[in-house]
Amino acid sequence: MKLAVQVKLLPTPQQAAALEATLRACNTAASDVAVTAREIDCYRNYDLRRHAYHGIKDDYRLGAQAAQHVIKKVADAYKTLAGNLKAGSYGRPGSKRRREVETNPIAFRWDAAQQAKGTKSAKRLLARRRRKEARHAANVNHIIAKSIVTEAARTGRGIAFEKLTGIRDRVRLRKPQRVTLHSWAFQHLGACLVYKARRAGVPLVKVDPRYTSQTCAACGYRDKRNRPNQETFHCRSCGVVAHADHNAARNIATRGVQDWGAVNRPHAA
Repeated sequence: MKLAVQVKLLPTPQQAAALEATLRACNTAASDVAVTAREIDCYRNYDLRRHAYHGIKDDYRLGAQAAQHVIKKVADAYKTLAGNLKAGSYGRPGSKRRREVETNPIAFRWDAAQQAKGTKSAKRLLARRRRKEARHAANVNHIIAKSIVTEAARTGRGIAFEKLTGIRDRVRLRKPQRVTLHSWAFQHLGACLVYKARRAGVPLVKVDPRYTSQTCAACGYRDKRNRPNQETFHCRSCGVVAHADHNAARNIATRGVQDWGAVNRPHAA
């Protein structure tokens, strides 16, 4: 796995002032390019360069690379805006894939329809969509893993999580929810947790997930009937009522402590 390392720049006061002036010039130039694009009805990157490149380069004293980058950012922003409007997204929160499933129950059949076509353009669209979803899943996995590791490091605790193999076979969900589950990279999430925890010096243990959802975290009694429904846990021995996920998480934490102690406990001679 590739590691991205953040490096903090420490410019001198003169360099910081120059950087700030350049950023301000780029932002102002981008606003001018956006106005020009609307006036001449031209939004493609290379077409827009012919109309705006020399003007912003000379007026704002930008280098060639900075001027081209400004124009590309404006063209990308208009392209994103057009795509959102076409998809009916007007700034509402949530991912595009989730909105599709929620607003149109048959939206998740799009991939199957494209596969059925079998044309080159359909295959390109499918490949583009798969790459986009993979990037989105990887980004969210990094955010989730970073949040967990940061909180563990802040509170001086370790991390225990289930071995995520076979999760797609174990979980039973409704069809719209299967789209999210089967497109998610659980192995990548586990890998992110492992390397981020190792880098931060946070203890991490993978535990056996069997029966964590059926076992009472309070008394240890295990019974399938402890789960009357998907969300509720009701122990038939001690009577504890809890959210099913919270009860399972407590069991995972307990196993994590036990497994970590078994590995690190000094052995008798």
